[in-house]
Amino acid sequence: MRLGVIDVGSNTVHLLIVDARPGAHPLPASSFKHQLRLAEFLTPEGDIDDAGAETLAAFATDCLDHAADLGAVKVLGFATSAIRDAGNTDAVLARIREASGIDLQVLSGEEEARLTFLAARRWHGWSSGHLLMVDIGGGSLELAAGRDEDPSTAVSLPLGAGRLTRHLPGDVADPKQVRALRRYIRASIGEVVPDLTARTPHRVVGTSKTMRSLARLQGAAPSGEGPFVRRTVERGPLKEWVERLAAMPVSERASLPGVNQGRAHQILAGALVAEGAMDLLGIESLEICPWALREGVILQFLDHLDTTGLLELA
Repeated sequence: MRLGVIDVGSNTVHLLIVDARPGAHPLPASSFKHQLRLAEFLTPEGDIDDAGAETLAAFATDCLDHAADLGAVKVLGFATSAIRDAGNTDAVLARIREASGIDLQVLSGEEEARLTFLAARRWHGWSSGHLLMVDIGGGSLELAAGRDEDPSTAVSLPLGAGRLTRHLPGDVADPKQVRALRRYIRASIGEVVPDLTARTPHRVVGTSKTMRSLARLQGAAPSGEGPFVRRTVERGPLKEWVERLAAMPVSERASLPGVNQGRAHQILAGALVAEGAMDLLGIESLEICPWALREGVILQFLDHLDTTGLLELA
């Protein structure tokens, strides 16, 4: 079965086309994305403005047309914190539905953490034992831990790399602002540490573009070498990179390996979140997992498909 998945994130709207069936490895067939950066369309009241809603609705329509051209028999759509936290969520969803016909499912933060954990568990397998997952998105940080496919602990915090970059407005970060943001990040993570450190994990994994970029800065293989190459983020080198990134202008960050122009402005905030999570959770090294939320949504859909047939994502 050829499936399409539309992922409306804080930074990017992404259509992934996969060939999938229950019990099989979903195989990517095509990818179509647009760096919308919804945070830039927020009004002072926290609503997504008309231009942002219109652009999102138009791109959702393009995604459906693209999926149809490639033979997708089903398109699943979901949204995360950018729409979840907007003051006019229902109005934006209605506009997308009217323009494209697709009903986006808005995931809660906990659902986001649980589905991402499911993807990580399936990728790394039961031999990973007690698994700890760290996912840094544009709008939120998801943390989850457990021995099963459904984690025993799953939390979401408003610590996304894009969201926090608003606290670092300059081309070169102000040291006082960096220190203030660092304190805020650690205080937020500190509230959930006891729930996540009750058991020592056998394996720690990181997902998301931010994590992959941080691994590339530490010398990990580029994505072109495939998903089966082991890539890691180490706590010691990460601390050094936090200092280096804080001293760099955005234009210089964009020339670094694994950091493109679209994400150069927020890599410092993402690095501060990763550093805080690794410090407070006692993580010396984490392994990059190539699967994340999109794959989790696909896997959940296929699990239901196995027993109930074609269902809307719920």
